[in-house]
Amino acid sequence: MPTPPLQDRLKRIAPYFRASRLGFVVAIAAAATAAATEPMLPALLKTLLDRGFGAARSFPLWLVPVVIIGLYVLRGLAAFLAQYALAWAANRGVLSLRDTMFARLLDAAPALFTQHSASSLTNTLVYEVQAGATWLVQALLVIVRDALTIVALFGYLLWLNWKLTLFVALLAPAVALVMRVVSRRLDRLTRAHQAATDELAYVVEENVLAWRIVRLHGAAPVQSQRFNTHSQRLRRLMVKSAAAAATSSPVTQLIAAIALSCVVVMALWQSGDGGANGAATTVGGFAAFIAAMLMLVAPLKHLSDSTGPLTRGLAALERGIDLVERSPQEQGGGFVPSERVRGAIELRAVALSYRNDAAPALSDLNLTIAAGETVALVGPSGAGKTSLVNLLPRFLEPTQGELCLDGVPLREWRIDALRRQFALVSQDVVLFNDTVTANVALGQVEGTAIDRERVLAALRSAHLLEFVLALPQGLDTVLGHNANQLSGGQRQRLAIARAIYKDAPVLILDEATSALDSESERAVQDALEVLMRGRTTLVIAHRLSTIEHADRVVAMDQGRIVEQGSPAELLSRGGLYARLHAMQFRS
Repeated sequence: MPTPPLQDRLKRIAPYFRASRLGFVVAIAAAATAAATEPMLPALLKTLLDRGFGAARSFPLWLVPVVIIGLYVLRGLAAFLAQYALAWAANRGVLSLRDTMFARLLDAAPALFTQHSASSLTNTLVYEVQAGATWLVQALLVIVRDALTIVALFGYLLWLNWKLTLFVALLAPAVALVMRVVSRRLDRLTRAHQAATDELAYVVEENVLAWRIVRLHGAAPVQSQRFNTHSQRLRRLMVKSAAAAATSSPVTQLIAAIALSCVVVMALWQSGDGGANGAATTVGGFAAFIAAMLMLVAPLKHLSDSTGPLTRGLAALERGIDLVERSPQEQGGGFVPSERVRGAIELRAVALSYRNDAAPALSDLNLTIAAGETVALVGPSGAGKTSLVNLLPRFLEPTQGELCLDGVPLREWRIDALRRQFALVSQDVVLFNDTVTANVALGQVEGTAIDRERVLAALRSAHLLEFVLALPQGLDTVLGHNANQLSGGQRQRLAIARAIYKDAPVLILDEATSALDSESERAVQDALEVLMRGRTTLVIAHRLSTIEHADRVVAMDQGRIVEQGSPAELLSRGGLYARLHAMQFRS
């Protein structure tokens, strides 16, 4: 895919920096001031050589240090102001882009999280856009400052001697060609570098999450080799990028050396022509011209060197924008039939496939669940139980068919209103690095007070209150990363307390008691049975002892419903449920 023109790429990022216009205006004004002082140095040199030596000096000596020091003070202040204003503008733009990216992360279609690893998304949102803005600021500062410096010096050279300046003019197209070639190469390498960084970060992420398994199976040498392979690829790309960026500087200097040699020869020829060719034929004029021309080399070199940071910065920021633009927002209707539903659920010929070439996860499911009914979903692993319940809050979208809640198709619901109707307790408990209170009252609208009495009641129902009150700060104890200091049973009971606090009309319990010992399981099961009264509840359970009081059992296999009825009825039929029951309770 060809790289878009620079102006098109800048237009993409411009909306996020629109609020920073004042910073860019101040930076350009300060850079212009600094650039305007550049020709003053060779002009001062010309005056000193032509009028400062000998008895005919036409200015007092004290004026020389005053002018030189004043000139450098002005340049320093202007340079500081330009850099500060650009940094202010860039970081404000990054804040805007990062806020937009995180908002999209929170409302993106679930496919985003299957297409990107957590490390890739984290790297883009936290590091890439910040580094990209830093690179871009550095490049823009150089481009603005040195481009204006070149214009000022070039204007002074034209005023001194337009004929000699023609040789200098040859520098511009040659340097532009070098920058164009190098920037294209750097853009390709930068995108490859981003992909390699993501792959390396993913290896680290996997080994951090699975450190117990890696050590238990002695897989450290294999994982080390895997890490080294990705590290070597990233190193090679970084070396290639450095080589591509370094190419521009010596080529630019060679072009400048050719132009300088031509100017010196031409100036010497003019001086031998009797002084009829302009100001450069005087000693002061020649020295000023050479000095101004030599001063052009540094900004030209800086412009060529800015290709690398500019390319990397744009690529990094564009990656963040791609996350926003290419990750579709979750689609939902604008209909809110009720703030609290009765809980009647209906599946009509529902099918689900994760990939077009894969066997369907669900096939032709037809199921009606009455409001307030407790339905247990059982079956072997891979039967489709979790896929089915993930369709209800629209974490997945059916490939075919329709799901309804209280008779209203789920796609017509406003997505946030739909999800307020569900509470989920999963076997994979996720807790935040926040207080116990904040974890139980998750989703509380910011700025509104949390009902601590309600939190206490939820913890009491989950048989966790005594433990929480014994913590150093009680309800205000910060749990740490995913509450890893708690036992599996404590973490799961905290998730149950969260569901109790939400008080949603539909409960989804996905192995909600799987991590509990027998005593805790019985206590929590009693609390759940109280909680489930008057609510529609779907229970996924492999331990059939936990669903003895379900109103109905739905047995699934290979994405289909193979039988349903009360636990006693299914036991008497001798089908799938009876076989699963026999395997678990075999003496």
